[in-house]
Amino acid sequence: MIATNTALAGALMRALPAQIDLVQVNSFLAGFLHPIEGIDHIVAMVTVGVWGAITGGRALWIWPLAFVSMMLGGFMAAVAGLSLPWTTAAIFSSVVVLALMVALAVRAPVWVGAVIVGLFAFFHGHAHGTEATAASLSMYAAGFALATAGLHVAGIAVGLAAQRSMGLATVRAIGAAALLGGVVWMVA
Repeated sequence: MIATNTALAGALMRALPAQIDLVQVNSFLAGFLHPIEGIDHIVAMVTVGVWGAITGGRALWIWPLAFVSMMLGGFMAAVAGLSLPWTTAAIFSSVVVLALMVALAVRAPVWVGAVIVGLFAFFHGHAHGTEATAASLSMYAAGFALATAGLHVAGIAVGLAAQRSMGLATVRAIGAAALLGGVVWMVA
């Protein structure tokens, strides 16, 4: 994985005009790659989108927006030095709870879902902030925010497509598979 990331970063940097600050590119790329390299981040962020697709309406955009916003808030809190207990436990819990929301096809009020995803997102963002080693933290944050939004969009697309073509039972099965994968990941 590291060799692939290094090759990708090298190819990207060779393709960019010389006047672009390569430190910022490295920071953006590092931030962008961070969420897509961890199964915990992928499952949590994709399930936000799938859950939004199940609920429909304003949840389709409010829940991902709440997640990205609160994740950036958690990132800023970590960069500012705020120490949070139980960050790892909260991230593990996000995988289980969000996958359960999909598996059980919970149709929560929009504000309840926003609070749930926002709370978990704060801890995900805090983890990003404590792990950040990029030279440009703002570019790093832009990278992981964009990747996170992309994972939400992927979840929405999967949720909507699965519901239309195969029904809600298939979407629930996706949630159950995410839950199983998340639990296996946590135990391993």
